Amino acid sequence: MTETLLIIEDEALLGSELARFFGKRDWEVTIAQTLKQAEAHLSKQDIDPLVVLSDMNLPDGNALDFLERIKDKTGSNEWVFLTGYGSVADSVRAVRLGAYDFIEKPCELERLNLLVEGAARSARAQRRLQQQAAAQSSRHTVDALIGSSPQASALRSMISQMARVPFSSLIISGETGTGKGLIARILHCTGRRAQAPLIEINCAALPRELLESELFGYEAGAFTGAKKRHRGLFEQAHTGTLFLDEIGEMDLDLQTKLLKAVEDFRIRRLGSETEIAIDVQIIAATNLDLVQKVEQGLFRGDLYHRLNVMSLRVPALRERKQDLDELVPLFIADSNSKSAKNVKNISQRAWDMLKRYDWPGNIRELRNVLERCVLLATDENFPEQWLQLPNISSKPAAAQTQQTENGIFLPLDGSLSLQDMEKYLIQEVLNRTDENVTAAARMLGTTRETLRYRVQKYNLKCKN
Repeated sequence: MTETLLIIEDEALLGSELARFFGKRDWEVTIAQTLKQAEAHLSKQDIDPLVVLSDMNLPDGNALDFLERIKDKTGSNEWVFLTGYGSVADSVRAVRLGAYDFIEKPCELERLNLLVEGAARSARAQRRLQQQAAAQSSRHTVDALIGSSPQASALRSMISQMARVPFSSLIISGETGTGKGLIARILHCTGRRAQAPLIEINCAALPRELLESELFGYEAGAFTGAKKRHRGLFEQAHTGTLFLDEIGEMDLDLQTKLLKAVEDFRIRRLGSETEIAIDVQIIAATNLDLVQKVEQGLFRGDLYHRLNVMSLRVPALRERKQDLDELVPLFIADSNSKSAKNVKNISQRAWDMLKRYDWPGNIRELRNVLERCVLLATDENFPEQWLQLPNISSKPAAAQTQQTENGIFLPLDGSLSLQDMEKYLIQEVLNRTDENVTAAARMLGTTRETLRYRVQKYNLKCKN
């Protein structure tokens, strides 16, 4: 693929020589002799240079001043500067402005080519990262919250409103598996800090000492094994968002240090005497009742009120079961694409089973159950036998069956297979005949040998 190199050089002979040299190396070269011409190319976006090779001093100004003015308006490109004379001040300023390198004229073309190729690799890496970030942001919009129920619509509306305001902290509450992490990412990617980092940590996954060092960082020698300085998550999230999942599990002592950080927006690495200013937006999530934990003395009340500037409750899936109509086909399609299956026919019995279940694991459980069914499917039909939902038993419970002296009631609601019905019927007749095969066969209108075969098949007990 041919990529563009913009050369800003007022010396016509040198510019032509550079254009010929790089043109032979598969670059599409554009030459500008003044900063005004270069700005016209960049502002009109008729070119998108991967690398800009620029003289330092041009007839209409200084290239560093030009870069400082337009840096935010150009795409992801790298700048390499040429100058007839160099200075430490210019070198420092070029690096501060993000220039890839700074080289004095005259220079060997092969050396210059190495610099340009290095700058191109750096620019390509930046563009890949931007594309990945853009793809991630496109997935993390309010439209990612599927469902037409009133609860889902209200949740999307609240998230859209929150994303438009510059909140400092927020608590997302809800049961495990409801999608609190997804909502945190949506709030970040659709908010004002979308271009800054989103740093996530599960507070329940690490012991207190390790969690503290991860959050605040440490200096070399702060403790055994600390061989070099480590930037904590607060520093890594600077200008962006820090997502503290399962914050209700955090140790009380560490909550005190966290409170100071979110109140003062300053932290101190372990083993350091210097405080560092931070600018972060904090999103905390919990599946616990923090108000109750505050009353029990298990969570600091001042930290709760500091984090609870805004709050959001995510409804459980059982509260919005009508959303299953949209979620189930979506998750099945997703599992189809991952496993190269083509499951698309869902029986009414399967729908009934899905909607009777309360889904204590919420969206996460639903996704995993459907993925299992798709993986074990043998054709286009959804295999409801692999749902294996705990409160949809394959065995008849007392509430599912009724017996009378001369008959047995079996439910026809899909909870029992044909074999389950046969097994249950034989077992019930054996119970009524005190496990006498001959009497049971007479009651069932079959032969003793046939009944014995069925008894052995289902591993049932009998006396003769």
